[in-house]
Amino acid sequence: MTVDKKGIKDSWKEYMEKLVNKENEVDHRLSATVKEGPPNCIRINEFAAALKKMKRHKAPGMSGLVAEMKQSRGDKKNCIGTQWLLDLEL
Repeated sequence: MTVDKKGIKDSWKEYMEKLVNKENEVDHRLSATVKEGPPNCIRINEFAAALKKMKRHKAPGMSGLVAEMKQSRGDKKNCIGTQWLLDLEL
């Protein structure tokens, strides 16, 4: 077992080189098809339910809006604010 600083450093360097430089094996049995067309539609009531579950006091997402801002649009599932947020997030 290595206990000196240089030995520990060398052990970690060797371990990380093996970890990072390892080739990923490809499983050729798997196949994927390209999906064309519009993305799956998110219903406004699903989006409104997700808004209610959002945790408060967290960092903003890609839109720059925090949960408190998104949740302040009211409790109406079909309000204009909810539709606007849904369009913004997609």
